[in-house]
Amino acid sequence: MQSQSHGKGRLTTHVLDTALGKPANGLRVELFRIEGDAFHHLHTAHTNDDGRCDAPLLSGETMKAGTYELRFHAGDYLGRTTGREPMFLDIVPIRFGIAEEGAHYHVPLLVSPYSYSTYRGS
Repeated sequence: MQSQSHGKGRLTTHVLDTALGKPANGLRVELFRIEGDAFHHLHTAHTNDDGRCDAPLLSGETMKAGTYELRFHAGDYLGRTTGREPMFLDIVPIRFGIAEEGAHYHVPLLVSPYSYSTYRGS
């Protein structure tokens, strides 16, 4: 298997509301790089009508090997869609590693008021 060249890698995400059966629009997503005990905030974005961020969260030279955490502000989103607060789920953290800087890492989130799941997508 041939590795992709440096500079072509990217990190993307997609949020689907499984209770409503549609993309989660307007959900805030924060990206942090973790080095030891330190969390370095890199980016904040909001999902669009398709549940995706308008641009990759990392790409090109910003795509570096290491440990990262995405924080999905599900409670704010779910509170708006259900009209209930506080929600059972609030911030959903997903910690993951990037080993190949030239690869596409896609971290989707499937969320409902009482559960969530994720996987490495394509």
